[in-house]
Amino acid sequence: MRLALITKPDSRKSLILVLLVLSIAINYVDRTSLSIAAPSVSTELSLSPTQMGVLLSSFFWSYASFMILAGWLADSYGVRWVLGIGFLVWSLATLATGFATSFGMLLGFRLMLGMGESAAFPSYSKVIATEFPSHLRGFPNALIDAGSKIGPGLGMLVGGFLLAAHGWRMLFFILGVSSLGWLVLWFKWSPRNETPRSKNYEHGPGILEILGKRDALGTFIGNGCMSYAANFLLTWLPSYLIDKRHLSLNMTAIWSAVPFAVAAATSLAAGYLSDRWITGGITPTRVRKGIAIAGLLGMTLMLPLVMVENLRVAIALLIGVYIANGLFSSNYWAITQTLAGPYAAGKWTGLQNTSNSVTALIAPLMTGIIVSKTGSYFLAFLSCAVLAVIGAASYAFIVGPIVPVAWKRSRANTERFDPISFSEVAPASRGEAGGGKTEGSEGVG
Repeated sequence: MRLALITKPDSRKSLILVLLVLSIAINYVDRTSLSIAAPSVSTELSLSPTQMGVLLSSFFWSYASFMILAGWLADSYGVRWVLGIGFLVWSLATLATGFATSFGMLLGFRLMLGMGESAAFPSYSKVIATEFPSHLRGFPNALIDAGSKIGPGLGMLVGGFLLAAHGWRMLFFILGVSSLGWLVLWFKWSPRNETPRSKNYEHGPGILEILGKRDALGTFIGNGCMSYAANFLLTWLPSYLIDKRHLSLNMTAIWSAVPFAVAAATSLAAGYLSDRWITGGITPTRVRKGIAIAGLLGMTLMLPLVMVENLRVAIALLIGVYIANGLFSSNYWAITQTLAGPYAAGKWTGLQNTSNSVTALIAPLMTGIIVSKTGSYFLAFLSCAVLAVIGAASYAFIVGPIVPVAWKRSRANTERFDPISFSEVAPASRGEAGGGKTEGSEGVG
């Protein structure tokens, strides 16, 4: 029995993907705007480095707290309203930040921002796992990842110049108002019935079943380690370039933005090539895990970056770090989506992003404490390099073959849904008579 999961024309699917890419770019512009504004905000409101660290990490408190709920909502009710409402909440939070006059107000608006943005990645994974076969998920994920790099890059660049010309309050006013136009396009073109159904997997696996899988643990650890390093750069790089590399505000805006553009280009290239290689017959395990591990190991360039005195060498190493970040991020969601399948993609993504958010909220907070106590960024960069190695080991030794996890049957039935071919097949034909997964079942996806 063939399931008609991809019934929309390719043009409509492409339009939905474009909207997702735009939304993640806006998402990251909004979440990183405080980073570029941090020196001005801390001066005007007399905030210490520790207080700024709290503000930069507080976004992830609510982001992590609401992530599992967002994943469940995306799997249960679809992404049309889940992402739409989340987008509205985070846009209003960005706008309101421009009115803040105290540490407490800033903290409240950052928590509101995190709550709204928690809807994003579970919704993205749900759409991609439903609309695209697993051997063609690299490039759509890379496009969304490129948006997550272009967003903060533009935020650093344009935000820096707006900040210099008009001040930090006008920066948040402009960002909050201008982003609301996306909602009109979303409710016109967003998928309405994107949640796949079958008589075997109508509700998909539960959260406890996902947590019991070794593959899930491996992706949580690996992504959490990368998240620490990436969010350290996302939140503290402008301050580091100003305080320790003595760059002007305009030059900081430029050199905070350029690495993101490089990462976006790397992610697109790696996502496209990974799909080509898998379609050509190389297993997803070798391609997707290999690229993810290489990216994590490349992040260890953060250690020599903080040690060298020469500014040009440091900038070159910074670009190398972002190339590595682009390699990893081009494929890590494709790994999760393939393992989870369309019925668990939202919940698995919510759980995985919860672990990401825990390390992401620790990174800026710990950095603020380190800088306050030592007056140096060395230990902060060293921590990122060590965690990158741990993350690479997690993908290498804990995450198994990149094939769909065999979930428990929701009903006694002799057939199971195959999320790769979008058809229902007997368990024996997937090598799952024993309920497990095998490398030999990979094929091209």
